[in-house]
Amino acid sequence: MAILYDAELRPSKLELIAAWLPTQDWYDGPTEPRLDGVASYRFDDPAGEVGIETHLVRTSDGVVIQVPLTYRGAPLAGAEQWLVGTMDHSVLGQRWVYDAVGDPVYTAAVTSVIDSNGTEAEQFVKSDEGLTRIPNTARVAGTGGGAANSGTVTVVRRPESGRQEASGPRLEGRWDGLHEPVLLVVMSEASV
Repeated sequence: MAILYDAELRPSKLELIAAWLPTQDWYDGPTEPRLDGVASYRFDDPAGEVGIETHLVRTSDGVVIQVPLTYRGAPLAGAEQWLVGTMDHSVLGQRWVYDAVGDPVYTAAVTSVIDSNGTEAEQFVKSDEGLTRIPNTARVAGTGGGAANSGTVTVVRRPESGRQEASGPRLEGRWDGLHEPVLLVVMSEASV
């Protein structure tokens, strides 16, 4: 269960992603992207310390890009190359935001979801009145298949319909406007 706060974020998540995307080798879109949020999904950190949220954003040229992020209350040692930026959260204070592919908490969470045929976390907003469930905008599911014994997590940065080329352990998802699930994350065996 993901607990969210009705909070003000500076910069916003989309602003942070838009500034970071052009610095990535795998990104070849506009240098000053205007992004629209398509959907998002979350996983739980069993320790309750790290926020794990994946954003699906559409660039002004119509491409959907998957950006998994982790949110931390302090810098992650040795992960400077994965730092997307920092943001001020009106409830939790300063947050360090990382490209989740470089965060071991994300790797453990996505591997667990894939291995257990799991799904995204349910989301709740915390207020003075208690917790209120909010609908998920993306639905994801692991396929099982021994992901815990696999070696590498590969995030599909441009998930597209009709491109289900992977077999074996993986995460698939869908959101409004999709008629079939798309490939989001692939687990591959460690090389010997």
